[in-house]
Amino acid sequence: MISAADVKNLRDTTGAGMMDCKKALEEANGDIQGAIEILRKKGQKLSLKRADREANEGVVIAITTSDRKRGVIVKLSCETDFVAKNEDFVQLTRKIADIALQNFPADLEALLALPFASITIGEKVSEQVGVIGEKIELAAYERLEAETVSPYIHMGNKAGVLVGLNQPGEAAYEAGRDVAMQVAAMHPIAVDKDGVDASIVEKEIEIGKEVARQEGKPEEMLEKIALGKLNKFYKESTLLNQDYVKDNKMTVGAYLQSVSQGLTVTAFRHVKLG
Repeated sequence: MISAADVKNLRDTTGAGMMDCKKALEEANGDIQGAIEILRKKGQKLSLKRADREANEGVVIAITTSDRKRGVIVKLSCETDFVAKNEDFVQLTRKIADIALQNFPADLEALLALPFASITIGEKVSEQVGVIGEKIELAAYERLEAETVSPYIHMGNKAGVLVGLNQPGEAAYEAGRDVAMQVAAMHPIAVDKDGVDASIVEKEIEIGKEVARQEGKPEEMLEKIALGKLNKFYKESTLLNQDYVKDNKMTVGAYLQSVSQGLTVTAFRHVKLG
């Protein structure tokens, strides 16, 4: 006989529905761990069935340690906005982020292998497929270390940003928050031009030449014109060279200098839904 207390215990442990918990306990002859395994297996089966589904909704969480020296971003994806806004789903993402911050694994694979209660994070995510009935996946993980790491969560958990700065202190942290908002709004591809991949630079030069050629510019002028267009690309696409969104009379780099001499961004991470 399966007791109501056992069903409630399993529900509290897994978040699964009452009937699913009762059926799993009956199948496991009342054994809690066996029932958890059954629910996990159900999740894994559903995960396989839904592998081709799009999981473009979800929750992105960005957090830092109390000393602001380390930060992580995690993205837990799902299929519908309804699930993404569910408080249990948000709290699960926060719990995974907490575990990530505490352990600071090197990559997503290592994060999935970390313990979550009596199972791994990967198994917990798979279990939730059975609980929720949607494709659920831990889709992204980023980490960052710096003298100061500032976090920002954008648009109701739809994007997360970490900005690393080269100086400690409250002023650097608050400036980093402003710059993190800039990253979320303007989507830079690198901190400055030195961080832009060589293949992107080459592509932009070729595009600049072709545009100038189509405009009828002399062949001997194409390289110079393309390099001019490349400088415009750097200004629009690299963080420190972008116009600062809160005061477009200065660049982000100039804004940081106005906060503290020598203050600059060492790195950033940006994760968004979709």
